[in-house]
This record gives sequence, C-alpha cells and structure tokens, in this order.
Amino acid sequence: MIPKGKLIAIGGAEDKGTDLEVGSVYRNNLNFFELGILRRIMQEAGGPAARIEVVTTASTIPHEVADNYLNAFGKIGCTNIGVLNIRNREDAVKEEYLERISACKCVMFSGGNQMRLSAIFGGTRFLKILQERYRGDNFIIAGTSAGAMAMSSTMIYEGNATRAHLKGETKITTGLGLIDTVIIDSHFEKRGRFGRLAQAVAGNPSCIGIGLGEDTGMLVTEGNKMEAIGSGLVIIIDGHDIRYSNIADIPEGNPISVENIIVHFCEKGNGYLINDRKFLQEASEGAVIRKQVDVE
Repeated sequence: MIPKGKLIAIGGAEDKGTDLEVGSVYRNNLNFFELGILRRIMQEAGGPAARIEVVTTASTIPHEVADNYLNAFGKIGCTNIGVLNIRNREDAVKEEYLERISACKCVMFSGGNQMRLSAIFGGTRFLKILQERYRGDNFIIAGTSAGAMAMSSTMIYEGNATRAHLKGETKITTGLGLIDTVIIDSHFEKRGRFGRLAQAVAGNPSCIGIGLGEDTGMLVTEGNKMEAIGSGLVIIIDGHDIRYSNIADIPEGNPISVENIIVHFCEKGNGYLINDRKFLQEASEGAVIRKQVDVE
C-alpha cells in the first residue's frame, strides 16, 4: 500500500529564529522566515490555520522545547499549534491525546533520545493511529533529530562516531515503523556519523541510509520519493551492491571491511527514489519546468 501521507525527517538544529542552542550548535545562514524547514512543514500541513501537534516525548527539557516550537511556529504565522506532553506509556494512551492526533493535520516530534520514542509509543494505540493516518490520509509526520531517526523500522539508538568502524559499535533496534526501507541518522556532518550509518547499512544492506545534516531534511512522499530541503547536506548510503563484507564473520570490536558501498550527496532540491535507488537532480517537477523556462 502506497502511503498517502508525507514524512519530513530533519537532521536537528533546524533554524527556529532563536538563539536557544548557541554554544553547541550555531545558527547557520539560512533565512528561516523565508526558506526554513518549519515553514515547509506549515505549507505541507495546509497553511497557517492547520492544526499541528508538537510531541516533546524524546526531550529531557520538554517544556523549554515546547515553548521554543510554539514561538517559532508563531513567528511564521501559525495560529493553531498544540503540545502533547507525553512522558510515559500511561500518557500515551490518554483519550485526549488519541483524539487530538486523530484530528490534527501534522505531528511534529522534537529531538532528544529516540529510544524514549520507541519505548513509550511502541505497541500503543497512539502509534497505531499515527501509522494508519500516515498510510490512509493526507497527513504529515515531521521529526527532528531523534524524532527523525525513530521514523524508520530499523533505528540507530547508540553509537560512538570515533569507534563506528568497529563491529558492534553501532547499536540497532526497532523504531516507529513508518517507513521500512531506510535507516536515518541525524546531526550527520557536525558529529561525524558517516561510519556508524555505513556500519548500519552494511549490516542491513536492504535499507538505504539517510544521513541528515544540521538544519536539513528529507521530505518523503508515497513512501518512496525524497526531496532534500533546508540549508545543508543529505548523504545517501546504498548497500545493495556490496560485494565483499566481513561484518558477519569477525568478532565484536574488530574493524569492518566493506566493498562497493554507493554514496550520494544531496543539496536542497535534489532527490532520491528509494525503490529504484535513483538519484534525482531535481526532485520537484516545478523546479525542472522553471529551469527549462530560464534556458528558453
């Protein structure tokens, strides 16, 4: 079944027009009010009046994060934003929250710890409603950092970037199961996570690895077509054509050896077809038409 909804996976530190993260992640040169990812989320959800519910479950500072998103969405004109303060599995089955995710146009998962998302929502009616709405409705599920990584069925939950070349240093578990054929990693460039995503793909070569840079994301439509959005870089790692790999045979802690991993670099506007494993120079048909008009 082809999903009718859309996923927007963001690599973290999306520009919210604030200085909340100064000291660890600096604001980049993206003009948030004109080109920001949050504006794209608003547009895909149906405009400023569309109901967007922010889920801060992954965060250890949920109230601060919630206020930040409320302010950021407010700055771009959103008038119908709510926050689901879900901290445990008991909260996740509250009827109020189930009714609200059944009625909204978009759910936005904040960053934090992706294991909290899988452990709190796994097997609940909340997650079942999300999955059903994503597959059957024009419904938007967005997530940043941990919220992006948890979207896939196969989820990285731990892995030291400096030791990611050693077998067993990339830890895998089950995510929220919104998309089956990818593994998503976030903060990809600044935290040097190429090695851990490459190991995840080498151990699961049927999956496409998606490495999301800061303030950068992938918009996924029909569970297949991806469009790079935001100000940075998306790296695609394809392991389908791996020829030699020692990952199944070596002991834990030994360096892995892999031949013929394919890598693509995507900037804003580039795309990728997951099922066909095909890079797209222009993901948007409108971009192709505009380019043709400019040439003419």
